[in-house]
Amino acid sequence: MEETVLITGASGGIGLELAWLFARDGCRLLLTARNEERLMLLKQQMENTCLNVVDVLPLDLSEPGASEELLRYIEEKKLFIGTLVNNAGFGDFGSFSDCDIKKQQEMIQLNISTLVRLTHGVLKLMQEQRKGKILNVASIASFVPGPLMSVYYASKAFVLSFSEAIATELKGSGITVTALCPGPTETGFQNRASLERSGLFHNLKVADAKSVAQYGYRAMKKGKLIAIPGFFNRLVPVATRIVPRKLVRTVVRQIQK
Repeated sequence: MEETVLITGASGGIGLELAWLFARDGCRLLLTARNEERLMLLKQQMENTCLNVVDVLPLDLSEPGASEELLRYIEEKKLFIGTLVNNAGFGDFGSFSDCDIKKQQEMIQLNISTLVRLTHGVLKLMQEQRKGKILNVASIASFVPGPLMSVYYASKAFVLSFSEAIATELKGSGITVTALCPGPTETGFQNRASLERSGLFHNLKVADAKSVAQYGYRAMKKGKLIAIPGFFNRLVPVATRIVPRKLVRTVVRQIQK
């Protein structure tokens, strides 16, 4: 059965760079994102450059029911998703009490609910074929609480915990799960998250999406569970085990202010 790589949030940033890595490896692709124009242009570029089969499906996966529409499309096309890249996600900056609660709920829908539904939707066939790879884009935020970005940090903590748990369940099945945990990355994410008001992209080193994607791609190929690009980013999980939790919260808040 021919394998297809499904990438969410494929029209920009890390998702776009991952899509090109898979395309250059000759993979058949199913790409989804909100921006139809960008997806169609990407399809044309990839098919002309890499001679791949590229399917695109414009969807806003933060909307309830969108993941079901994507899974119906996969079933109707009789596609075997041999690699799932859950990349789509967004954040928001500001005090929780002052936030737009609708935006927070959309964030939870996209960052958590959609990721869980798509993973569940493709796992059964992966298990039948006894092979598959899942790459979940989490964040270095997964390891710490995030004052001024409380829901986003919590959602990424879920992604990491979920990835570790199902990776353990799937051990020996031929299916691997990788959680990619980058630090601040230049993706356009900061614009949607209103991070121009945050110190996160000013006080910490910002990586480029291409290098983060390459790191995650190699880690996924090796079946590595947790992939943290950047030496200083890899110190964060270590620090959280030895630094008092109260101090961790204070430091994160100061960085983001």
